[in-house]
Amino acid sequence: MKDPIFKVFGIGQCCLDYIGKISSYPQPDTKCEFSDMVIQGGGPVATALVALARWGVSCTFAGVIGDDPFGAMIRSSLDDEEIDTSGILVRNGFASQFAFITAEPHVGRRTIFWKRPTGPSLSPEEINYGMIRNARVVHTDGIFPEASLAACKTAKQAGVKVVVDAGSLREGMLELARLSDYFLASETFAKAFVEEDNPLAACMKLAELGPDVVGVTLGPKGYVALDRGRVIERPAYPVEAVDTTGCGDVFHAGFIYGLLENWHVDKCFDFAAWAGAMVSLRLGGRAGIPKLDDWHRVDQAE
Repeated sequence: MKDPIFKVFGIGQCCLDYIGKISSYPQPDTKCEFSDMVIQGGGPVATALVALARWGVSCTFAGVIGDDPFGAMIRSSLDDEEIDTSGILVRNGFASQFAFITAEPHVGRRTIFWKRPTGPSLSPEEINYGMIRNARVVHTDGIFPEASLAACKTAKQAGVKVVVDAGSLREGMLELARLSDYFLASETFAKAFVEEDNPLAACMKLAELGPDVVGVTLGPKGYVALDRGRVIERPAYPVEAVDTTGCGDVFHAGFIYGLLENWHVDKCFDFAAWAGAMVSLRLGGRAGIPKLDDWHRVDQAE
């Protein structure tokens, strides 16, 4: 029996986010009233796949949940988007990943309190390598170091492009950089990597590890990237941000969508930056995922 074919194979975090607005971050031993609370699925790779699925891209996801109510809601949030969840493993007797997020709309800032899943990590033996070989892109956040490395090695051997979302400098991330084609890091990752606030230096140092394209997202300051030695620097799309949860996740989705459409790398980054900015206009990482028709209007206007 042949493995089903999906354009994007995602492996990484999936969680449930509770998100509420606050006027300002509170001092210790005070009360803080929040408003407009929403409950949405989250996780860097999971949210990126949701965006891609809404843009018509077939996706499959590999991750871990517990057998708790949060786990059922996490799976449902992906099933509802018609993402294949056959690669999600349920760890019986363990808890799923959960986050409570406070958003400060007037400053476009958010604080995340989160709890990692308590069950065993996804292992290399639990991955469907046939699906990876049939995909066009593998996307990972590296949360499962051994499984992510195994997936990316298989992708590399099969000629499948590898895109890494490097949110933080943790175990296995530099090994993933060596296996990746596109390594897109957060400002936090870049600072930890070069031990200074110099995103371009981080790009140059990361490029030495092997990726064709590296980039560092800088939130309201835009992004810096290196395309085979060529420097790209762009400001962010100007928006009145309500909540920045999910902006980076959808940035990666936008870049991957451009790759699948065979766009020039500059256009991939432009769409990624626009899509990420649009997400900040709504509370939560998925409610504000924009429609492609809106991008086409922006693209034509430029």
